[in-house]
Amino acid sequence: MTLPLKQRKFDYLFLVFFSWAFITCIISDAIPTLGVVESPHSGNILARLNYSYASVNDPLFLHPPIWMRFVTGLSAFVYAPFYLVLVYSILKGKEWIQLFAVIYGTLISGITGVVVFGVEFFGEPQWRTPHPWVFLAYNGPYVLIPLLLIIRMRKPLPFQRKF
Repeated sequence: MTLPLKQRKFDYLFLVFFSWAFITCIISDAIPTLGVVESPHSGNILARLNYSYASVNDPLFLHPPIWMRFVTGLSAFVYAPFYLVLVYSILKGKEWIQLFAVIYGTLISGITGVVVFGVEFFGEPQWRTPHPWVFLAYNGPYVLIPLLLIIRMRKPLPFQRKF
């Protein structure tokens, strides 16, 4: 029997984070995916906001190569809708989300946590972050929380236990 959300207190972390992630995917990841130029003088406020972060902390995000536009495209147009489904499933305790949550967590940990972070820290000099701690503060939760989600979904019937 599914436990009520108030007994699954750790799930509140997921609800808050993935609701926030939905918003940030739409705000920030759609911009480079669609090829909108990020600059301080852009007529697009989202492009200006992205520029204010990326120009100081994230050159890969500011001038994304085509492969990075695929990564941001996944985020904006695949992960973002999934976040809505995930939030609904956690709220309602829908067990069918388990496999999809593990697949998602694995994908984002591999793509973002290994590939993107690898380039940001060890890649070509023009794409390395000049401020690793700021970069990690902004982007670390997008890998750590999905890893926690994998742990949460590690056993059958995840919503029938507290964690």
